[in-house]
Formats: sequence, structure tokens, C-alpha cells
Amino acid sequence: MEITESLEHDLKQAPAWFHASIVIKPRLEDLQHPLGNLKYQVWDREETNKIVILIHGTGAHKRWWDPIAPLFTQDFTVIAPDLPGMGESNHRAKYDFEGFSDSILAILDQEDITPANHKIYFVGHSLGGHLAGFMASEFPELAAGLIMIDSPIRPPSYDYEEHISTGPLRKIKYYEDKVSILERFRLMPAQDCKNFWYLRYIAEYSIQNLDAGWRWRFDDKLFATLKRLQGYEFNFQCPSLFIAGGNSLLIGSKIMSYIKEEFKGRMSIEVIEHAAHHIPLDEPIGLISIINEYLDRWGTK
Repeated sequence: MEITESLEHDLKQAPAWFHASIVIKPRLEDLQHPLGNLKYQVWDREETNKIVILIHGTGAHKRWWDPIAPLFTQDFTVIAPDLPGMGESNHRAKYDFEGFSDSILAILDQEDITPANHKIYFVGHSLGGHLAGFMASEFPELAAGLIMIDSPIRPPSYDYEEHISTGPLRKIKYYEDKVSILERFRLMPAQDCKNFWYLRYIAEYSIQNLDAGWRWRFDDKLFATLKRLQGYEFNFQCPSLFIAGGNSLLIGSKIMSYIKEEFKGRMSIEVIEHAAHHIPLDEPIGLISIINEYLDRWGTK
């Protein structure tokens, strides 16, 4: 479909549920942090102690969750951060999971959320799923539940030298006009997306207009410098769920077999058949339906 400068125009074909979700505006927050300020947003629910932390993937941002967050079961407050170096959060000198997890802890502290008074559920897509699993493993007292969305869990023996995943060092590029940069927006890994309206929506909040021109919001050195969880062994003990895209390029048969064997008896697995890696975009209603089913089940225990 043709892309224009007008988001409103380009979303005309979006379904009613999508429009109903994005008009529900979350509370926007700014957190002052010595390593770089953080932005996050909150969909508050009255008189609840159940908290969902929604974590986006590499190069993404909190606005990926705008259409989905209002669809969570009504007794859950939902918090979506911009991880350091992405979205509207400040860029940093280095990026690793210790720094990412510290950012989540800082948000919990600012919101006065504690495991003594709240049930905290970590839900993440791709890199965000790895961070969710890292949080549940490193801070087990915080995690009442964990959901990893198409986040490949690889054996500790996995040879990362043969599978370069960080990407090249990017040079900052500026575009003359808004349409030009929007037309360059791509998902990683590359895949088709039938829901153009969802793709167009997240693209709108992936860019910024500076004096030199239009550019992406994420830090250009992020992909090449990010220290990933190579060899990390997840040891979370909370109720957990792995959601895979049936057409995902990242969850092959070997990785799925490893997940099933390694986490047998402590992690449920669901496959959304017609989704690729970016399940929130491909099958948003199917995804939230599965998530709500498990959150409701865990919440009654």
C-alpha cells in the first residue's frame, strides 16, 4: 500500500479493534537514570496488584505494544518501557542485559512495585523475551510468571561464531523527508506482514525529525555492540510459557526440540501457526488471547 506522511490516512483500513485500542492513551513517564534517562508508559488498572511488564525486541520500542496492551485482562496494570538505546530512551556507551535489567528494576522502584505487594509477570518478544527470562532467572523473587514470544533459547554449546546475529555497525543516515524514511522501514529478520496498518503504526514512532533530517530513533551502534546472552543458562522457576511463530525463521526444529527437552515440565509451549517471528504484528488477537488465558490461569493459583 502507498505510504503517506499522514498516519491517520494510512490507518484507514485498520480494523475496529485496532482503532479502539490506540485511542486508549497510557500514562507516559520519564525516569532519571545516571546512565541515561528512560521512557516508559503505563496502562493503569484500578485496585489491582497484578503487573505485566511488556518488553520489546532489538531496535523496537514501547509503542509496538499500543494496540495490544489495552486488550490484557482488565485486572492487570501493563507497563511498557523503551529499553536503553531504543525508542525515546537515551543512548548509552554500552548495551548488555545487566544494564537492561537494571532499567527494569529502576522502573519498578519508581512505580513502587514490590514482590511483597504485587504479582509481576514478565512478557517479552524476541530480545525482550530473553530479557524477561533473564529477569525471572536472576531475580526469582520478582517473577510470578514469564512469557517468551519467539525468543530462541539456544543450548549453551551453540556456536555463535557460525551464526552472526549482531549485524553490522551502522552509520547514521539522514533522510530528506518523512515518506522516504518510512518507505525504508523493515522488520528484522525480514518477513512479509499482511497487517500493513500495524507495520505503519510502529514505523511512525520509530523515526524522529532532527535538524540534519529524518533518522531512526535507535542507537546506530546498538546492533554491533549489544552483548547478548551467549551461553547463558535460564534457570527460572516461575510458571512460564513459550510462544513460537509457526513460520518463524528463528525457531527451527533443533531449537524447538531443545526447548521442549530442557524445560520439560516447567514451561508450556504454544505455536501460532500462521505467524512468523513478529507475532505481535502477524497475529495480535491470537497472541493476546493465549497470553490472557495463561495469565488468568496463573492468577488464580
